[in-house]
Amino acid sequence: MLFRVSSNLNYSLQNPATFFFAIKCIETGGQHIQKENLYIDPAQPSDDFTAAVGMNRFTRVRTTHTGNLQVRYQADVETNIQLVDVATLEADEPGQLLPEAVPFLFPSRYCQSDRLRQQAMDLFGHLQGHYAIASAISDWIYEKVSYQSGSTTEQSSAVDTLEQRKGVCRDFAHLGIALCRSMNIPARYISCYSHLLNPPDFHAVFEVFIGGLWYVLDPTRLAPLNGLVRVATGRDAADVSVCTIFGSPQLLGSEVICNSLDAGFTPITRDSLVRANQALALL
Repeated sequence: MLFRVSSNLNYSLQNPATFFFAIKCIETGGQHIQKENLYIDPAQPSDDFTAAVGMNRFTRVRTTHTGNLQVRYQADVETNIQLVDVATLEADEPGQLLPEAVPFLFPSRYCQSDRLRQQAMDLFGHLQGHYAIASAISDWIYEKVSYQSGSTTEQSSAVDTLEQRKGVCRDFAHLGIALCRSMNIPARYISCYSHLLNPPDFHAVFEVFIGGLWYVLDPTRLAPLNGLVRVATGRDAADVSVCTIFGSPQLLGSEVICNSLDAGFTPITRDSLVRANQALALL
C-alpha cells in the first residue's frame, strides 16, 4: 500500500526555543519511505538523530528569532501488513521472549501496569490466550471509555483514564498498554499518520507481541488498521511525542493529512478482522 502523508505545524515565537519533532516516518521491515521532504521557514539551525527505543527519528530545531515558525513534512510511504489466523497464535512465556519485546512488559511513565494488575485480573483473568485477552481489553476500552477531545492533559496516565473513563487516542492507547502488561503481554505505543481518520490528526494505537510479531489494536476504532503509517514506537507517549519544546512558543495551528495513493483502498477494521478470525500486524 502507498500513502502520501504530510504535517504542517505553525508556531509563534516570543523568545528563542528548542524543538524536538517526531513527525518523520520510520523505516521498518515492511515500511519504506519512497521520498520525503522537511521544510523549516524561516530556516533555522537543525539536526536529525535516532533514538534507541524503536529507532525513532527526531529533528531538533534551535530557533534564533522571534515571530512565526513553520515546520512542514511530506512523504510518500509504502506499507505492508500481515494477516494471521488467530487460532495459530501462540504466545511466548517471559522466559522465552525475544529481547526486543522484554522492555514492553514493564511499567512506564504513563502506563503504570503494576497499579492495574488486580483490575486487569478481575476483568480479563477468565480469558485464555494473549490475543483474546488483548482484543477484549481493546473492546472494553472502546465500550467503557468516552472519547472526548480536550478531556485530558499531557500529564494524564492510564490510571487517570481508568478512573475518569474519558480521553483521546493517546489515553486509550496508554490504558490498553497498561492493562495488557498487567496480564504479562508485551505492549507498546505507536504514533502514526492515519488514512480516513476524521478529523485528520496524528493518531495513537498500540501493539501486542505474540509469537514473534507485533499485532495492532485501536480501542478508538476511528481509523482502518491497514491505513496506519508508523511515525514512532515506544513504551508510551513520553518516547514518541510529536513535539517536545524547551521554551515558550505558542502553537498557532496544525494540519495533518494521510491519503492513500492506491486505487480502491479497502479498509480493514476490528469488525472485519473478527469476522475473518484474523489479527493484523504492521510489518
